[in-house]
Amino acid sequence: MRLAQKIRCEFFNLMYIGVPPWDIGRPQREIVRLAEGGEVRGDVLDVGCGAGDNALYLASRGHEVWGIDISPRAIKKAKAKAKQHGLKVTFLVHDALELESLGRTFDTLIDSGLFHVFTDEERLVFTRSLRGVLRPGGTYFMLCFSEHEPDYGGPRRVTQAEIRATFSEGWKINYIREARLESNVHADGAMAWLSSITRM
Repeated sequence: MRLAQKIRCEFFNLMYIGVPPWDIGRPQREIVRLAEGGEVRGDVLDVGCGAGDNALYLASRGHEVWGIDISPRAIKKAKAKAKQHGLKVTFLVHDALELESLGRTFDTLIDSGLFHVFTDEERLVFTRSLRGVLRPGGTYFMLCFSEHEPDYGGPRRVTQAEIRATFSEGWKINYIREARLESNVHADGAMAWLSSITRM
């Protein structure tokens, strides 16, 4: 594991001693809208699943779902929730930059608040990692902070231009639209982009 990854693992694991700002105890409204609109299809991988609420919601709708996170504490919480609700989800401690080592592929990938933690160099590694698990024609849904959210610290803000540049080769951007990334410190959620990106 690279130094940056080790630092990130330690940081997120520390955050899960308590309740981190992004752990809202329910699925993100944007993920619910995607599912209800029929955009989430087939087998699903939740990349950076945290405590598992998005993954568990999709499993409750009949999808086969896997969730991965670099934080062992997050995965422990996710597994406990799955057991509590009687839902079958495969939760694993795993690095999002090494998804191909999962040894299987998915029809849909969801990412709620992960993309914006990566450096420019890691973004390129991440897109290759996504391609390793997303079937051709499958779609990656990404919810990240936008540059319109005031910068009070925390994750990087992301522009539409950055998203388009990162996914310029081998991908089709279906849309990038304004959205809200809910947290327990934002009454109405942070200003965000929701992107739908298909692997060509």
